Amino acid sequence: MEKILLILIAAAGTASPLPAQYKEPEKKDKKEVFYPQTVFDSLGAKKMLARGKSTIKGVAFTKTRNNMGIKAGNRIYANQIKVILLPVTPYFNAWYQLRKEKENFRKRRYVYLSDNAYRYRLEAVTNSDGEFTFPEMKPGKYFLQGFLPYTKNGYYHEYTGAGYNSYGGRTNYYELKQYAVNHEDRIEEFVEVKEDGEVVKVRLH
Repeated sequence: MEKILLILIAAAGTASPLPAQYKEPEKKDKKEVFYPQTVFDSLGAKKMLARGKSTIKGVAFTKTRNNMGIKAGNRIYANQIKVILLPVTPYFNAWYQLRKEKENFRKRRYVYLSDNAYRYRLEAVTNSDGEFTFPEMKPGKYFLQGFLPYTKNGYYHEYTGAGYNSYGGRTNYYELKQYAVNHEDRIEEFVEVKEDGEVVKVRLH
């Protein structure tokens, strides 16, 4: 009896574990994330963001899009939004190129900066007219980015029914309704400070 028990214990100890269960995610939850493979030079980025004597002054705005997706409406000025400034380093150039090649929001494909690279940035907040300032800048090339939310309003005619006269004629009735759609535009621009002490003006849209 003792021999049989030992055999059973040995068999149980050598049994392979059951495979883990894998749950397939919904397509809407799947996403791909890409990062640049270039090494980030933190010392170089810090040097580019050191204090200088130049000023970058800008106006941030967007325009509503027509049915073709082209910005053709009136200007919508950024009201109290954050504008970030990144130094254009070799790492940044690699990120920007990778973004052009890989980024696709519809397919949930995103290209991110590393946390360390994103640390080396400056920030400004616009006023209600979209104006912003980055003071004490050194000569160099920089990238500006902001996210501008706005609401697009419009009207449409909603069918409410039909009526008939005594001759069999039909009249369709419609009611004018208003709609509102929320949007958020990513606004970006490159800017270059060429001389220490100059004031550079830029339109961020």
